[in-house]
Amino acid sequence: MEQTEMNIKCTDDFLLSAMLYRPEKIKAAVLIAPATGIKKRFYNAFATFLAENGYGVICFENRGIGGSKQGKSINSGNPSLIAWGRLDLTAAFSQLQISFPNTEYHIVGHSAGGQLTGLMEDVSQIKSLFNFASSSGSLSNMNGFFKFQATFFLNVFIPINNLLFGHTKSQWVGMGEPLPKQVAKEWSKWCNGKGYVAVDFNRNIQSHLYNAITAPSMWVHATDDGIANSKNVEDMTRIYSNSKVEVKTLIPADKGFKDIGHMKFFSSKYSQLWQIALDWLEQH
Repeated sequence: MEQTEMNIKCTDDFLLSAMLYRPEKIKAAVLIAPATGIKKRFYNAFATFLAENGYGVICFENRGIGGSKQGKSINSGNPSLIAWGRLDLTAAFSQLQISFPNTEYHIVGHSAGGQLTGLMEDVSQIKSLFNFASSSGSLSNMNGFFKFQATFFLNVFIPINNLLFGHTKSQWVGMGEPLPKQVAKEWSKWCNGKGYVAVDFNRNIQSHLYNAITAPSMWVHATDDGIANSKNVEDMTRIYSNSKVEVKTLIPADKGFKDIGHMKFFSSKYSQLWQIALDWLEQH
């Protein structure tokens, strides 16, 4: 298996930092679409696992995150959640097709990576979607003290950070990399409504392809994930109205874990869970 660093050029000439994993023999190709503010190295062990099982893989960093800042300002390239879907995800999927021609193409989305697929310029070549912890993240469906924490982060922490620093220092509260201003602003806006990205349909999003996604999709979430709870997963999947949706709920204790939450599925310590993703890819 070969592992190669690369840059992916978007249609606006912005360069995304990416990693390519090439197996000796390719069954199909997988794009790993990252969660909000998460670097590509977070997915390295999982990507290696897929490559070792015959899948060509690309994982990347959205504009404004990690190596995709390209040494420039965090807000360089006008990063937003909409741009992440329409420009970055489109370019990364196109590069997947260029790097691994004449095969089938799947997307593994983590949180935002599974939310933004319908903003791509073309979804016709997607064979299947496998999403973990992807949901609408609606505050209205959260519970208890976690709801209080999320409300503070989205409606107090983000606006104050954007005002003081011109971006959100989400790393201060253990929420990944610092976030570009517009990314954080949209995140707050969408989680205060229903359907996440659907909040901006017919507003800042005049066209999309969510209804055009006919590929089957698997949505995996854990019972201890306060964000991607059952109600929020259902709220998100209704936007994928023409996909054959399957939802799988993981109970940590049943898998021998104390917790799984929003992030740990991709940790090497939780590698026994990766068979779920592999089985899905093998079946589709």
